[in-house]
Amino acid sequence: MNGPPQPGQMPSPEQIAEMQRRLAIDAERAGMTVPQFIEQLKRQAMEQQMRQQQMHQQQLQQQQQQQGGGAQPQQILPGPPNPVALALATFLRGQALKPRTCILNGERKDMFKVKRALRALESPAYAAARKKNPALPEITDRASLENTFKLLPMSMLALRVIKSDPHEGHDHAPPPKKGKRVKGLWTVKIEPQQEAQEDMYYVWLWEGSQVRRKVYAALALLLIFAVVLYPLWPANLRMGVYYLSWGFLGFLGLFFAMAIFRVILFAITYFVLAPGFWLFPNLWEDVSVVESFKPVWAWHDPNPKKGKKSKKSVAASSSAAAGSLFSGTTGQPAPATATTTATATQIASPVHHRYVGPRVEELASDEE
Repeated sequence: MNGPPQPGQMPSPEQIAEMQRRLAIDAERAGMTVPQFIEQLKRQAMEQQMRQQQMHQQQLQQQQQQQGGGAQPQQILPGPPNPVALALATFLRGQALKPRTCILNGERKDMFKVKRALRALESPAYAAARKKNPALPEITDRASLENTFKLLPMSMLALRVIKSDPHEGHDHAPPPKKGKRVKGLWTVKIEPQQEAQEDMYYVWLWEGSQVRRKVYAALALLLIFAVVLYPLWPANLRMGVYYLSWGFLGFLGLFFAMAIFRVILFAITYFVLAPGFWLFPNLWEDVSVVESFKPVWAWHDPNPKKGKKSKKSVAASSSAAAGSLFSGTTGQPAPATATTTATATQIASPVHHRYVGPRVEELASDEE
């Protein structure tokens, strides 16, 4: 009997041959080859499954709305990007989210705080963008606001991250910090729980439109190609580049001459017009090119502002140094010191170590 196999039962060779024969007959009736007919069946099954999932989600949303009287926060299930999420990401990319640079999997990424993204979605700019693109979701309450933001992680355009410890999972202690830490540069990792609370951080995985970057790359390639073909340039063009190069070298020479002149001018005015003044005082500061030449001149500050120690800490350190000097020179313990605060007076006396002999009980136990 060549009936269909029972659930959980392996089909026999005869049953397999019968299924292949029926499949070939159905494909011939549809005017397709067997592989094409199989692909069509797969597409139909996937479409039917997606329709069932969408209907199930709609039913759940309707039940939640009937129970809670409004939109409820959705669970984040990552999937392929959709046009609505891309439009939302394009809008947020153009807003002032104050992004910070971080390191994710060894690459630099832009990180932003959820609080600023939610504010941008509640701003009039989003309402204006929604008028231009009605596909953007409407925001009516807090739940709809969070659901709109969750379109980013659902489409894998931005994901929640947390600051990672490079020594996490190791038994040894972290080594002492060496060198200067780059301010604001975090090493982060993706958090499995993708939520949308205001104090959380997200990283952009979608870098926006790449048209401008491709145009810049093409222009850079054209420029390099043009430089390589310099021997083939016309004589007039090569002569113009020759004069421009000399002009650039002259500009560099004037710049270094001005830098030397400002040092000589300061050295003269330091003795003539104390405390002296600098020409372009911000020339070597870590500022922009325009700010480097502002102001034109300024008086020299002999006492720059630094972190000042409190008088109490200075007095305490000086008294401690005096006590150590006294004990080192005389061989006697340092005298007791007193520290008075607004709440209580603490007396710090040196610790005296005296010899303590063993008790009789201890000697008896040793002899036994």
